[in-house]
Amino acid sequence: MAQPEFEKALEDIKTLPDQPPNVLLELYGLYKQATVGDVTGKRPGLLDLRGKAKYDTWATRKGMAKEAAMDEYVAVAERLLKEQASS
Repeated sequence: MAQPEFEKALEDIKTLPDQPPNVLLELYGLYKQATVGDVTGKRPGLLDLRGKAKYDTWATRKGMAKEAAMDEYVAVAERLLKEQASS
């Protein structure tokens, strides 16, 4: 897949109702890997639970190519849109 499909998925995701935290974290990790690449910086401290969760999710994608992360993001978005349509 290419950049246009990824950008369309980014827009389509915004039309969905609120998603559970695990889905949002999955999308976040894929988005960051697709747009920035491997995680950088230090892991947030003990009291920053949200920051740690986001960092850890992104870190699980370490080594994944940006193109592969875009493809996976599009696949997750399509799955969520299909689930929403069948509800």
